[in-house]
This record gives sequence, structure tokens and C-alpha cells, in this order.
Amino acid sequence: MNWQNQKVVVLGGSSGMGLAMVSRLAAANANVVAVGRDQGKLDKALAGLEGRGHVVGEALDCSDRAALDRFFARVGAIDHLVLTLSGGEGGGRFSELDLTALRRGFEAKFWPQLEAAQAGLPALRRDGSLTFVTSISGRIANPGTAGLGAINGALESMIGTLARELAPLRVNAVSPGVVDTAWWDKFPAGVKADLFRQQAETLPVGRVGHAEDVAHALQFLMENTFMTGAIIECDGGFRLL
Repeated sequence: MNWQNQKVVVLGGSSGMGLAMVSRLAAANANVVAVGRDQGKLDKALAGLEGRGHVVGEALDCSDRAALDRFFARVGAIDHLVLTLSGGEGGGRFSELDLTALRRGFEAKFWPQLEAAQAGLPALRRDGSLTFVTSISGRIANPGTAGLGAINGALESMIGTLARELAPLRVNAVSPGVVDTAWWDKFPAGVKADLFRQQAETLPVGRVGHAEDVAHALQFLMENTFMTGAIIECDGGFRLL
């Protein structure tokens, strides 16, 4: 794919997997619109990409449908839309799970991804691509992840149907495992370090993931025009345990 002729919107592009995706696309000389909630954080994140492709940043609250509609009307025609929006709530054993927090988890990831996908359809090229980022929690039976699995499983259950409904637009998803991003910073440093060590000792690949691993998988789905209705498990083999 000649990325110089491609315009891509990355929602959640100011950190983690979204920023890694923006960086990859910038290196390929794509025209990229990176969207984040905080303008200052977005400006700081994109400052390191100067001189690589054509990247602009847009501050936007993706939970605001009216704001999403205005954004896509302003941005105009695009070739690809990547949804890396996420939240930090919904984990814990079911017997003790805070269902109010789980509801906030849906509000932070499930609904914004759907709202953004729907709002972006008029702007998307008819045979372009729409790519979601879910989580391997949606397809494993790991104690403490029932809530997270519900959020991500709900998104993943829609991928195939959307691929058929919206064809020839290609609809896919990447389902990451444990990836070293700011998502884990809500845990005490010692807890995070122990969990990552345990994962590195257990996973078949011998390490936790990096944001660039997920970005690589996302780019593959965007480039391969024979891929639709697919969910790539970028999890280091977590689903095999």
C-alpha cells in the first residue's frame, strides 16, 4: 500500500497502542489525524514525530457523539479509521466486582468505539478499513476478568456482522494480551513488575507485549485488502495457557 495517498484517523492516538500506530503510519508517510482527549498531552506525544509524514493532532471527547459528528464532517474523506479507545475499569472477581465501575468501563471503551465507528462511516472510503482494538480478555477464561471480558467480548461479537453489513468496507480487530502501556500504571509499581515478570515466565514468547507489536498487527489488517471480519490475537500466546 502506498501510504502517501492514504488518510488515516487514529482515535486514542496520544498514548500507548494508538500513539505507536500514529508513529508507524507517520514513518510510512501517511496523512494521519491523531485524536486524544487532552490537547496538551497530544501535543507532547506528537512532538517527537516532527518530520515524519504528515501528522496533525485533534483534541476530542469521543464519548460526545455531537462532537464526533462535527469532527468527521470537518476532517472530510478518510481511507482508514483505527479505534484504540480504552478505559481502566471493569476488572476484579465477580463476587466482589463493582458493577458501577464495570458500567464506567463500558462507557469508556464499548460505547465510544461504537459511536466513533458509526459517526465515521460517512467519511470513510467505501472500500477502506475500520479497525477496532479489543482485548484477549474477551476470549479467555481468566479469573478476575469477567467484566473486562464482557466489554471486549461485546465488541468482538460485532466484527463479523459489521464486515458483512458494511462491505466492501473492511472491518477487523486486534485483540491484545498483556502489553506494557500506561493502562497498567494504575497498579502499584511492585504489583505491575511482578505481574509482568510472571507473564514473561509463562507466555510462550517469553515476554510481555509492546505497543509497537499491536501497531504492527493493526497495520497488517489495514494493508491486507483480503482481510475482513478477522480478529488477530496479538497476545504472546496468552490464550493458549
